[in-house]
Amino acid sequence: MSADVQPTPTSTRALVSYEPTTASQVDWRLEDVSLREPKDDELVIRLVATGICHTDLVFGSLPTPFTTYPKVLGHEGAGYIERAGAKVDVGKPGDAVLLSYSSCATCRDCVDHHPAYCESFAAINYETETDTFVSKEAATPLGLGGLFFGQSSFANYTIVKQASVVNVSSIVRDESELKLFAPLGCGFQTGMGAVDVVAQAGPGDAVVVLGVGGVGLSAIAAAKFNRSHTIIAVDRVKSKLQLALELGATHVIESSDDTDLVAEVKALTQGAGASIVVDTTGNMKVIEAGLALTANRGQLIIIGVPPMDAQLGVHLVTFMQTGKILRGCIEGDVNPAEYIPEMIKRFRAGQFPIDKLVNFYPEFHRALAEMKDGRSVKPVLVW
Repeated sequence: MSADVQPTPTSTRALVSYEPTTASQVDWRLEDVSLREPKDDELVIRLVATGICHTDLVFGSLPTPFTTYPKVLGHEGAGYIERAGAKVDVGKPGDAVLLSYSSCATCRDCVDHHPAYCESFAAINYETETDTFVSKEAATPLGLGGLFFGQSSFANYTIVKQASVVNVSSIVRDESELKLFAPLGCGFQTGMGAVDVVAQAGPGDAVVVLGVGGVGLSAIAAAKFNRSHTIIAVDRVKSKLQLALELGATHVIESSDDTDLVAEVKALTQGAGASIVVDTTGNMKVIEAGLALTANRGQLIIIGVPPMDAQLGVHLVTFMQTGKILRGCIEGDVNPAEYIPEMIKRFRAGQFPIDKLVNFYPEFHRALAEMKDGRSVKPVLVW
């Protein structure tokens, strides 16, 4: 599938992230901006949709010096190639693409087919490049950071690193489907890959997913796909727990501050606990409970973003005696160019109902509000 190629604009609309004046609150403003010229390894992409991920909220609410402002965030883009640099070989103008994280392709982990653990991951994904965009609404020219996750896709047009591009022109049927698939490049592959690739779940596993937003529900779907015999979803929002049941959960726990998660999970697992626990919350109390409810020789996989100064206390002798495994996980440890087509295949087979998880929004304020109160599992902005 391809779209008619139009002349690349020098101006576009983008959602600009300014340093917040209220702690833990983003300050995003839709502005007219201009684009710089793409480099040899970059493309200009016309976006049609961009998923909002919790990571966007984290990097839009951090105080300096943990990050820099102003900048354009967004890292779950879907769109079409408008222009391609001289060294780009991932596609041609008009091709439909999904955008994911970037990697260097040359370090040990990239060469070993684990690009999510690229030695330069933080630098080339979390940091932004100054003056990728320039605000046209400031009194004087104001450079804006770009290339967040190699893409900064909260914009109608953006500059993208080739490493962030997955060409899906031979897979996606139309533009409506392309918009639906926008979250595959981060949130959905993170949850699904954590269970598929990192945990390697199977029929013998009892799986607990702590927090069932878009990431957690993807993990539930993966556990179902791998025929895990017990799949327990934990969340505070009833509507999300209902979705978890529809995607394959065998049990749900509606949690609160008073919930004894360890006792409830052990009651559902004949006292053993879960062989696979996936935390998507980043909440330290939940993570501590997650480690406690992990079965002997089981594994706790951390994929939610905890506070930047968070530390986890572990009684090492007990940890040794139980044989538990504590694992960090970025992007599901998947190669997007290989795994995104696999997720689309599961969608077509009815094994990953993405359409039940996604809500489209033309206006970002409403998307953020409904994401915060739990009404929207996976908000996607349309451009």
